[in-house]
Amino acid sequence: MKRYAVFGSPISHSQSPRIHAAFAQQCGIAMAYVAIEAGRDDFAAILAASGVQGANVTLPLKETAFALCTDASARARRAGAVNTLLRDGDGWRGDNTDGLGLVRDLTERHGLDLRERRVLLLGAGGAARGVAPTLLDAGIRELVVANRSPERADALADAMGDPGRVHARGWDALPALGEFDLLVNATSAARGVGLPPLPMALAGLRSAAVDLSYGEAAVPFLAWARAAGCMHAVDGLGMLVEQAAESFRLWHGVRPETDPVYAALNGQGDALVTAD
Repeated sequence: MKRYAVFGSPISHSQSPRIHAAFAQQCGIAMAYVAIEAGRDDFAAILAASGVQGANVTLPLKETAFALCTDASARARRAGAVNTLLRDGDGWRGDNTDGLGLVRDLTERHGLDLRERRVLLLGAGGAARGVAPTLLDAGIRELVVANRSPERADALADAMGDPGRVHARGWDALPALGEFDLLVNATSAARGVGLPPLPMALAGLRSAAVDLSYGEAAVPFLAWARAAGCMHAVDGLGMLVEQAAESFRLWHGVRPETDPVYAALNGQGDALVTAD
């Protein structure tokens, strides 16, 4: 039985083992999938000792994982971060399915039209890097990257290679940025770092807000979004399921159905199988 895993820190909360167990059952594929705790300093050693054929990578390891790859997809190279690893001989091939997962969830599950939209991306780490290229490819009009460290925002904006549409700003510039159609929180708020104050003027009555985290980690940002009057406020659970399906396809050559798995995780469908 082939072995797969998700690596990150913290990782005990991860729903990925349940999701991939459900996908495997659905597709009739024998596989084991576990969650493994790893930080930046010990990730390489833990990955090497794990014996996995493929892996997902979450906070705070997406940029670290990219540096370990001997080969990477075009979208992973553009992002400078990976969330999916595929064993390639003695090395690793990296890919990034985060952006595909986010766009599929927003457009197909929540019915949002991203074309010509003005988007604010909060954060400039691995999570932000993973979704920025695909948001641009989805046809948004403008992407403003805001980060506590302006240098990190500048680096992400430069990596996108689209200065006409992508602009970097420091956190202190938020009050002057005006209203956005879509606000994406890719920061580590509620993971030991509190969500900084956000001006209510960033959102309007037709704005949508999405947190790339899910569960308790998404509560502070989504509470702000609702208080600011956003029409839509969603967490990253749907994105998690969709990006997982893309990773599963890369490993096994088949893309599972995601709606039943999302419904079960959201308490609206049959219970998922329990991961080993």
